[in-house]
Amino acid sequence: MPSGEDNGPIRNFKLNESTFLASLMPKKEIAADRFVEAHPKYDGRGVLIAIFDSGVDPAADGLKLTSEGKPKILDVIDCTGSGDVDTSTVVKAGDDGCIRGTSGNTLVVNSSWKNPSGEWHVGYKLVYELFTNTLTDRLKKERKKRWDEKNQEAIADAVKQLDQFDKIHTKVNDTKLKKKREDLQSRVDLLRKQGDSYDDKGPIIDAVVWHDGEVWRAALDTQSLEDEPGCGKLADFVPLTNYRIERKYGIFSKLDACTCVLNVFNEGNVLSIVTDSSPHGTHVAGITSANNPKEPLLNGVAPGAQLISCKIGDSRLGSMETGTGLVRALIAAVEVGFALETCMLTADTRTHKCDLINMSYGEATLLPDYGRFVDLVNEVVNKHRLIFISSAGNNGPALNTVGAPGGTTSSIIGVGAYVSPAMAAGAHTLVEAPPEGLEYTWSSRGPTADGDLGVSISAAGGAMAPVPTWTLQHRMFMNGTSMSSPCACGGVALLISAMKAEGLPVSPYNVREALENTTIPVGSSPEDKLSAGQGLMQVDKAYDYIQKSSDVPSVWYQLKISQCGKSTPTSRGIYLREADLCQRSTEWTVKIDPKFHKDASNLDQLVPFEECIKLHSTGESVVRAPEYLLLTHNGREFNIIVDPTNLSDGLHYYEVYALDCKSPWRGPLFRIPITITKPQTVKSRPPLIAYEGMSFVPVCANFTQYRKHCIIPGHIERKFVQVPIGSTWVEITMKTSGFSTARRFFIDSVQISPLKRPMKWESVATFSSPSSKSFAFAVEGGRTMELAIAQFWSSGMGSRDTTIVNFEVAFHGISINKEEIILDGSEAPQRIDVEALLSLENLTPAAVLNKVRVPYRPVDSKLSTLSADRDKLPSGKQTLALILTYKFKLEESAEIKPYIPLLNNRIYDNKFESQFYMISDTNKRVYSMGDVYPEAAKLPKGEYTLQLYLRHDNVQYLEKMRQLVLFIEKNLEEKDAVRLSFYTQPDGPVIGNGSFTSSVLVPGAKEAFYVGPPSKDKLPKGTSAGSVLIGSISYGKVSFGVNNEGKNPEKNPVSYNISYIVPPTQVDEDKGKSSSLSCTKSVAEQLEEEVRDVKIRVLSNLKHSTEEERSEWKKLSTSLKSEYPKYTPLLAKILEGLLSQNNVDDKIHHYEEIVGAAEEVIKSVDKDELAKYFSLKSDPEDEGAEKLKKKMETTRDQFAEALYQKGLALAEIESLKDEKVSENEDYVQVASDSTTGHPPDLFEENFKELKQWVDIKSSKYGTLFVIHERRKGRLGNALKVLSDMIQEDGQPPKRKFYELKLLLLEQIGWGHLVSYEKQWMNVRFPASLPLF
Repeated sequence: MPSGEDNGPIRNFKLNESTFLASLMPKKEIAADRFVEAHPKYDGRGVLIAIFDSGVDPAADGLKLTSEGKPKILDVIDCTGSGDVDTSTVVKAGDDGCIRGTSGNTLVVNSSWKNPSGEWHVGYKLVYELFTNTLTDRLKKERKKRWDEKNQEAIADAVKQLDQFDKIHTKVNDTKLKKKREDLQSRVDLLRKQGDSYDDKGPIIDAVVWHDGEVWRAALDTQSLEDEPGCGKLADFVPLTNYRIERKYGIFSKLDACTCVLNVFNEGNVLSIVTDSSPHGTHVAGITSANNPKEPLLNGVAPGAQLISCKIGDSRLGSMETGTGLVRALIAAVEVGFALETCMLTADTRTHKCDLINMSYGEATLLPDYGRFVDLVNEVVNKHRLIFISSAGNNGPALNTVGAPGGTTSSIIGVGAYVSPAMAAGAHTLVEAPPEGLEYTWSSRGPTADGDLGVSISAAGGAMAPVPTWTLQHRMFMNGTSMSSPCACGGVALLISAMKAEGLPVSPYNVREALENTTIPVGSSPEDKLSAGQGLMQVDKAYDYIQKSSDVPSVWYQLKISQCGKSTPTSRGIYLREADLCQRSTEWTVKIDPKFHKDASNLDQLVPFEECIKLHSTGESVVRAPEYLLLTHNGREFNIIVDPTNLSDGLHYYEVYALDCKSPWRGPLFRIPITITKPQTVKSRPPLIAYEGMSFVPVCANFTQYRKHCIIPGHIERKFVQVPIGSTWVEITMKTSGFSTARRFFIDSVQISPLKRPMKWESVATFSSPSSKSFAFAVEGGRTMELAIAQFWSSGMGSRDTTIVNFEVAFHGISINKEEIILDGSEAPQRIDVEALLSLENLTPAAVLNKVRVPYRPVDSKLSTLSADRDKLPSGKQTLALILTYKFKLEESAEIKPYIPLLNNRIYDNKFESQFYMISDTNKRVYSMGDVYPEAAKLPKGEYTLQLYLRHDNVQYLEKMRQLVLFIEKNLEEKDAVRLSFYTQPDGPVIGNGSFTSSVLVPGAKEAFYVGPPSKDKLPKGTSAGSVLIGSISYGKVSFGVNNEGKNPEKNPVSYNISYIVPPTQVDEDKGKSSSLSCTKSVAEQLEEEVRDVKIRVLSNLKHSTEEERSEWKKLSTSLKSEYPKYTPLLAKILEGLLSQNNVDDKIHHYEEIVGAAEEVIKSVDKDELAKYFSLKSDPEDEGAEKLKKKMETTRDQFAEALYQKGLALAEIESLKDEKVSENEDYVQVASDSTTGHPPDLFEENFKELKQWVDIKSSKYGTLFVIHERRKGRLGNALKVLSDMIQEDGQPPKRKFYELKLLLLEQIGWGHLVSYEKQWMNVRFPASLPLF
């Protein structure tokens, strides 16, 4: 930055308390402090800003009131849906004033709450789903500490009971005493084990919604979060309505200190619980407009402005933005004013729309200025006149690193991050600050892939700003373009405040022109514009500009540029990056198209528009353009000639800018950016480039004098090289010397290819002392590579040492004829031709298949129109949703990830509005959620449902997606990965000879070899035909470090995709062959058996839903039983039918029928014959013996099942009769044993019988053992076996097991475990799937 009058106040500072505090919330850098001091009433008053971010805490310090005392935040919205609760279940209160929540909890309603309809909408939410990971971790630690205390108390009590038992019974010989001691020991073991396996999934909060006759209201029951008993009850919660109506919020508990807002949608059927997904959004809002009357130096830039919080960071995805969140936020920004007018607001807070949007989010993009979100942003800016400001990104220092949407979208003002000396000394607490301001090293740089500048302006990129209350602090320091964007946004709010107060028309076109034409430069070279845009924004100068240009029409000058002779592609700038364009003169056609706002008058604005423009080139020897242009509303074309042939290697930046001949004071009306990166060619062989003696100088006292000879702090060395054709990877060695304190460097490499995201490699290297480091990464031959080396802006501050850096760049490459290998499932190998074009290379091929992709089509699809509450676009179109349902099954536990080739990995550069998926088991437990960037999730064995949610307003687009193919991608464990072999002969995979391992490639000489398919016995278990095994293949290895030895191709600097299509399975040769045994039964006997089996199948298929159906079933079963009285399979089916009957009135009678049916099965089996058979061994090679074995095993299983079900029924009868006895003491029904006079214990007799045949503790029969132990009062043993059963089951959890576990825990008196298991019940067995 050149020194000067404007710059002096920033450079020549000396910290005191006030300047220190001012540096924490920078405003001086953009002249906001001077502006507000001169115009105190233009501090953002009358301006409404939408904050598109992770959510804003309305309770945060400085975000409650404006400088005028008005409400700071007018609305708080969760646009993502991550806090949505399904409250479509409607209940009515009982006489006791209680309702039952969907969680199963009984809730007491406050009698003072008005509810004319008497209808209460209920739902529940796992509270950790609403919290950030940081808050959740804090709560887990605190809750675990309390839980451990209770568990230790329980352990101490259990140990005490065991010790007392041992003191009384020094010798335990009696069986009952042994069982008793075992039970006591089990209790101790269980408690200790529970402490080790504790996994806190978080409390459940119940939500209740109702209409009080005027508005919808909601309340939460948060008892499970509170420390003290009785706190957090539903009736004590102060009911809330939608925030925009009353602007009230609550907190969950004192423990979390987390603010929540409640908004009700869809006629009470959806409750949105709004919390922030990170402190980021509150911090951004604070920079924009925090108001701190007690300490004005900590004010945000525009303390008088008001806000709406639009949460776009989805809590389910760790604060990642989603398409749904982005589109709903745009809707809210345009429609909020109309919504607010319907609420109870005073006239001075009403507005028709937001004035500004700040979005400090973004990422890399495939195509700049493209996509569904960009289309909607263009409408919001061009039609509704909102000013959209966004961060440029934090992926510098290399060029082409600006992110979407901020740095790549024409209608958005992209902001880079600037750090001043005051910020460095104060906010960053450096011992010695840099002598002048500069862009942060990591701030993203332009241009975009289509030549646009990328960064529009810069602003202060760090601040100590407010954060949410749950962080347990008022403010926090953060830096990034996420901070520079709200700094700029606050500055623009000051301008709009002034324009509104003075009656000046507000247009994003005029404001942007004022901003870009009044900046002060950051850096002294033209190329610095790629880093800082037009420069550091200056509010006071922009205000003067706006006042002076109040009569200038609001016009945006749209540029479409194409190379002469080519209609496509069109671009927004001229970017000569590749060598061929840098070695010749080229001519470009520029179409300049003035764009007015949608409401512009044809006669008053469009027709009169005419501007005489003078064009200027900043480098006439390289860029030539016409001198003058008469521009009308319909636009004009002109040509530009760019001749870079005489330029030196490296980066060059020029502009063709247009001045209004009548008003040259306006500055450029538009600029055509021309970026030239003329690459150095590599002529040596082997290809090697060395950069010697690059100097990086830290701060020094005599900097002004020294700066002419040294590289200033934060300087970036950019080297552009044409990667030799044939190179596929590069190896770099970086040597440092000349310093004594640690140095930190950013090393970036970028290449650009059509229709690809920038090919970027980056590393942050810290040198604690002079040394060398080596790096290797993939490159694309024939294309320009930028190598950017930057000493971090604050590295070495205060040191006097000069760091010397030497770089050696060596290019390597193995050219191949196939970049992707597809093995088609046959036995034939694939031939691969390889060649080294540059130097000798070691050919060491390695290939591994480590993933399985299985394709699926939807089993169901549902198209619906979404509610107008949140999903009606500003254009009036209604958003539609398509839900596709997929089913898949895992035969064993696996790590899986869904993959949708059409949609994945694109948010902003995607014409589809949104995508979201959730994977759930048969119990509706959700295991995984995701959107455009699916993540692998570990799933246990079982059946799963994947629902994919797609949104758009065009029904035809969604209709085309009804049969969308989705892949389930399963990661194979290391032991199951398939390593492929290589051969020198085409018959090698079959014959097994001609193995190929390695070779040395000589430049210019081709070699060939084959990669063989995997042998069928190596295919992963359960892999079905049509599945695709995928993996990677590599051919070379790096020359430094520990080599990979071909084991994992992905660890090599360059690898390629390889896949294998799984063929149909081998035909079973024995299938269809007739039995070797001749049938001994007559045709009549065979026919009779067939008829019998058909009758049994008919019985099995009968339904039991209604009384009539049950009557028909009973009639047929009685008939068949009389016909085949001793046929065990029939009797087993009758028992099965009885077990399937639900909703019976007389339960005791029903269970007695089950006992009777079970006894008939038991009696039909010859136990002696069965026992005799299983005492002998059968011959596995004897087909007849095998059939008999199968039959006997089936009979044994039916016999054991009958005993098991009889035992369960007897236990139920006993329980029901006990209930009747407690209800009516006169009810007595006892059958005495004639020999002893005591009633027989039928359960025990049955239990002893079953015990002889099966492992009574197995997951299949263990329930009966648990009941047995419970009847004996040995609850510890019962719990131990039940826990083992749950562990061994291996299927989706069975609710009955956990309900029984809860019952046992309640009986034993372990309240802390009861609460723990109840919370887990809502995780394992949710009432319904969550909303999208």
